[in-house]
Amino acid sequence: MKGDREYKTAVYEQFALIGKALCSGPRLEILDVLEQAERTVDVLAAEVGLSVANTSHHLQVLKRSRVVESERRGQHVVYRLADPAVADVLRAVRLLGERRLSEIERVTGEFLAGREGMEVVDEDSLIARIANGDCIVLDVRPPEEYEASHLANAVSMPLEELERHLAELPRDMPIVAYCRGPYCVLAVSAVETLRRHGFDAVRAPEGVQEWRELGLEVIGRDAQRAKVTARNRK
Repeated sequence: MKGDREYKTAVYEQFALIGKALCSGPRLEILDVLEQAERTVDVLAAEVGLSVANTSHHLQVLKRSRVVESERRGQHVVYRLADPAVADVLRAVRLLGERRLSEIERVTGEFLAGREGMEVVDEDSLIARIANGDCIVLDVRPPEEYEASHLANAVSMPLEELERHLAELPRDMPIVAYCRGPYCVLAVSAVETLRRHGFDAVRAPEGVQEWRELGLEVIGRDAQRAKVTARNRK
């Protein structure tokens, strides 16, 4: 039978496995993308700007620590978060970083400086406009992420397809574009494109999880699965 010290050492060493897996910028970004929807290695590599070999290495580290899991489908292996708690940890890391690391605010401010439509939109006003249908909400993430979960009534218009579909957008209503959250740049590029073509567009820093926490309806394949999981836990 283990003594007190042996027990505590063993437990905290196990917790440390998670910490070691997360102490990498690329791996945190990989997890952020996988929170949106499951991915194959090659698709994930393109999303995070890494080689397939490098992405595969990071995924194996995350898999060994049980943070992600994989499933073979035909000739492809699909990766996803192993547990909803992984997304909770990501948000906790982000919140702690925002509170304690002033560099995050500085770098973000420099990136957004001078870009029109990037000002912080009043949250209550934005929610009211969305709920009342007083604006067009564009989800500019890739289609598979939209299918997994999205804000109800949001229109899927992936960034790479945006310019080809501008004629479908009304010019007499404001447009709100969102993507994966406050540090995703897809909505930034989308708003710049829309404003360049004369649309009244702003960026919402919220992602799907933030919309859900604000009380707005989120629908889609993974959203339904999350509701079932929540009910089963009660």
